[in-house]
Amino acid sequence: MDKKVIFEKVDHTLLTQTATWADIKQICDDAIAYQTASVCIPPSFVKRAKEYVGDKMAVCTVIGFPNGYNTTAVKEFETKDAIANGASEIDMVINLGDLKDGNYDAIEAEIKTLKAACGDKILKVIIETCLLTEEEKIKMCEVVTSAGADYIKTSTGFSTSGATFEDIALFAKHIGENVKMKAAGGISSFADAEKFIELGADRLGTSRIVKLAKNEQATGY
Repeated sequence: MDKKVIFEKVDHTLLTQTATWADIKQICDDAIAYQTASVCIPPSFVKRAKEYVGDKMAVCTVIGFPNGYNTTAVKEFETKDAIANGASEIDMVINLGDLKDGNYDAIEAEIKTLKAACGDKILKVIIETCLLTEEEKIKMCEVVTSAGADYIKTSTGFSTSGATFEDIALFAKHIGENVKMKAAGGISSFADAEKFIELGADRLGTSRIVKLAKNEQATGY
């Protein structure tokens, strides 16, 4: 697979707590140079990053990150604020406690609320697969589809593990036709990236792929 095809599906990501503007500026430069799908950064940097990249790169940010247990009202405000600051893609974390309680209606309602706040912007729903049973993963495929989100996403990269081939294959069997898939966290090689794409992933959340292209040590998200 041509590496250009892989780069076009990468959300080039930096979400570490200690990230500085110099770090964010560097990944913006790298994202533009390698023509990734977007640069995925903390909400506090969205406005400055969008002013920096202009129309050369899409800016993605995270909502309710990484634990997902903020109230819906807080997540809605975060979403509207991020979009006002220039974000064109939103990656939200579901309330995992609601999922464990079987409170699927609350999760669906929250996703719908954030999708309404996004308008024509992209909404990706992080379900943190490493903390879920197979039954819960399947149920979330149904909920995300019903709620009208654009993507289902595996992981925050801040929990016990990231994306697996098995999870993307499972998603592919159970999501609706209008829902795309994002594999995120732990994608450490071009071979892995290619495999995720072959399994149907439309986006890859990773910092390592660009690092590999730059012949840097492939550590981190």
